[in-house]
Amino acid sequence: MAINKQPIAKKCRSFDISPAVMGYGKKNSTRNPGGNRRKKVSEYGTQMKEKQKVKFVYGVLEKQFRHYFEKATNMKGVTGDNMLQLLEQRLDNVVYRLGLAKTRRMARQIVVHGHIRVNGQKVDIPSYSVKVGDVITLRQRSTEMEMFKSLREGTGVATPKWLTFDAANLTGKVVALPTRDDIDMQIAENMIVEFYSR
Repeated sequence: MAINKQPIAKKCRSFDISPAVMGYGKKNSTRNPGGNRRKKVSEYGTQMKEKQKVKFVYGVLEKQFRHYFEKATNMKGVTGDNMLQLLEQRLDNVVYRLGLAKTRRMARQIVVHGHIRVNGQKVDIPSYSVKVGDVITLRQRSTEMEMFKSLREGTGVATPKWLTFDAANLTGKVVALPTRDDIDMQIAENMIVEFYSR
């Protein structure tokens, strides 16, 4: 399995993303604004940077990302919105959105290590796509771990409206499919569609 070992702070700076948005730190950072401005970037360069930003945010490598684009193209509706919906439905992203992990990388590790159950069944594949009605819980043994026990008092994370989270039982549920409005980051998905449509 390929592992993404890119330095977080450096990549956040290059994509003009605050590390706090990625779950690293609590405050939005505006350190060195415009520090990496260079020559005028071409249209192709802008599209490629947008694609790389989304790949970085969701922790997806090129082959998998291309697969999501092709799948989104074959779905009804707007391709860009469909692609973001598929990325949001990833199990590692759902674990992060529920507040069971501080970052998506941590969520991926929690899934791979077998802590997560979907509808009572063990799922250790981070790219597993959740569906409406799916119930996400922790393995019984994992609920006694210190890192999870503290979450019973609340995660401190605002759960998106397409998910619900019961802190007392450490249980999440998918109540709807994510929409474009549920994505809290500035993403120009139309540029990614144009990039792949060349």
